[in-house]
Amino acid sequence: MTASTRWKRSSFTAGGDGNACVEIATRPTHIAIRDSKAPTRATLTFPPGTFTAFLESLKSPQHAPPMTVRETPPPAPIRPARVGA
Repeated sequence: MTASTRWKRSSFTAGGDGNACVEIATRPTHIAIRDSKAPTRATLTFPPGTFTAFLESLKSPQHAPPMTVRETPPPAPIRPARVGA
């Protein structure tokens, strides 16, 4: 990627302080993705058609976030019966 590459930050982040994002750069021959927290590290690059298929695969139920499961409280302890009262 060149210094003139324009990166766009995702508008969807995974909670927290909002820095768990990816950035995307569109070029005539490919689309690049990088981690917004480590912009100088490696990027993933895709031809446009492959990028579309990549996005669709991420939207599949197989990659859906897990449902949160509410923990049930433990049962109340059983107290022994009082004898002779």
